[in-house]
Amino acid sequence: MNTRFLFKGVEIDGRTQEYVLKRLERVEKLVDPVSEFEVEVDRDKKGKFRVEIMIKTPHNLYRAEETSVSIEGSTDIVIDELEVQIAKQKNKHHDLKLRGNRSIKKNLVVDESARF
Repeated sequence: MNTRFLFKGVEIDGRTQEYVLKRLERVEKLVDPVSEFEVEVDRDKKGKFRVEIMIKTPHNLYRAEETSVSIEGSTDIVIDELEVQIAKQKNKHHDLKLRGNRSIKKNLVVDESARF
């Protein structure tokens, strides 16, 4: 997994970084192995954490962000959102493929003397 972290105005301990990497493993199974992950953690003036995760695949770009009181909570919400985006894209590709197969079958002419 090619992961890049960017921290703005916040220091992250090793435990939190390991938590984020562990959660990213769920999404890593769904995308291409050559994908790049970018995790950006930021703290605003009110003390809330903004977590943004961007996944660059060879064909698509997935991005989600969330602002909440804890880094772990924001990470959980972002990972769930990314899983939905990836599943939606995969289902869309699968449905288009099936639609193309149906149109080929519909236009196919079979000779009665052919043996199947």
